[in-house]
Amino acid sequence: MSREIREQTSLKTLPIALDVNTMGMTDEQFYKLCRANKELKLELTAQGELIIIAPTGSLTGWRNAKITHYLTAWSEKTANGLTFDSSTGFVLPNGAKRSPDASWVRQERWDCLSEEEKEGFAPICPDFVVELRSADDVLSKLQEKMLEYIENGAKLGWLFDPKNKNVYIYQPNQPEECLQNPETISADPILPGFTLKLKNIW
Repeated sequence: MSREIREQTSLKTLPIALDVNTMGMTDEQFYKLCRANKELKLELTAQGELIIIAPTGSLTGWRNAKITHYLTAWSEKTANGLTFDSSTGFVLPNGAKRSPDASWVRQERWDCLSEEEKEGFAPICPDFVVELRSADDVLSKLQEKMLEYIENGAKLGWLFDPKNKNVYIYQPNQPEECLQNPETISADPILPGFTLKLKNIW
């Protein structure tokens, strides 16, 4: 089995090329790997590349907590789905194992999963995903990840770039849309009534 560590300018993310087919790593084994390294956020691409992400800086963590808080408050009020934080892993249809910074799944889709599937990394792509760019994140990499979510079933995706105060919006069969320093952003009609004030995030 060959392994290759590639250096990048980003200190936050260290990709490791890993042939998981050769290793025979199952979803359960990957789940156990993540559980054994709780201080790290691990993702696995559809091509078998293990992504090791160190903990975020304090400001990014604060922004992430705010976004998750507002999403959870809306979800509890409407009672039509479940909100998940950045430590939650999902197995996408293409085999990638991803952990969005925040996400939401419709209740009826969640209810179709078995209890065992819910306990591990659920084999489902969230309906709504959020990624938050930190200071050392490469924007193009995050944009590729957002497209992957949409290609695997997400109905709406938001990518926040606090440094430049931009919000990138992703939807099926539509080009990427960039909003420059918007005051608010709405998730209608995918998440009816969910609106985020960006002054609370920037």
